[in-house]
Amino acid sequence: MSEARGIYTLWLREVKRYTREKSRLISSFIQPLLWLIIFGSGMRFASTGLAGISYQVFIFPGIVGQTLLFTSMFMGISVIWDREFGFLKEILVAPISRVSVFVGKMFGGSTDAVIQGSFVFVFSFLVSIHVDITTFLFSLPVMLLITFGMVSIGLTIASLMESLESFGVIQTFVNLPLFFLSGALFPLSFFPQWLAWVSIVDPLTYGVDALRFIILRGMWIPIHPLYFDLLAVAAFDLGMIAVGTLIFGRTR
Repeated sequence: MSEARGIYTLWLREVKRYTREKSRLISSFIQPLLWLIIFGSGMRFASTGLAGISYQVFIFPGIVGQTLLFTSMFMGISVIWDREFGFLKEILVAPISRVSVFVGKMFGGSTDAVIQGSFVFVFSFLVSIHVDITTFLFSLPVMLLITFGMVSIGLTIASLMESLESFGVIQTFVNLPLFFLSGALFPLSFFPQWLAWVSIVDPLTYGVDALRFIILRGMWIPIHPLYFDLLAVAAFDLGMIAVGTLIFGRTR
């Protein structure tokens, strides 16, 4: 019971901290809107070869994936904040295991990322996509599955960093390749062959493919079957959680 209560308490703390930061809530609306309207409009020529759908429609699931990725990775910064303010020491001496501390933070970060990713669906009408409640509900577990591994990456990086500046540099270094190689902005068929092969090891590739299958439904043929995408993301999640708990367990 103490382990479960500890996980719940840490989850609740992360969620409350997120909802109280109004600037992040506002940016949840502005950033995806800029990508959909400005970038999507400016790249309309890229709709050539997209099976008759507009470029904005194509990138909509990719922008959901991007929001999940960037938000999830940023959640790792909570480890550095807690260390600087001395709260991390208090957590680490609490009567719960460090695995539970990591899992509690991961669940909290994942919840925050899913909330922020859900805001993107508000703009579906701008790109002429009909997202009903069923589509949204089917998307939620996929979004949550994506965030588990991404938040774990952020927490793992933060566990190895000593400053906010170092975390920001490494986070960006990891974020951008994951995003641009995932097929979020362009179909993988547009990539050179060698780059398409690199995208195979990008876990976000499978997450975006799954979201695109659910959100666009019959408008887009996915790269892989849905079950394969979900298994690939789940395998990545398990691997990152294992690595993350191991590294976080050595945090002082």
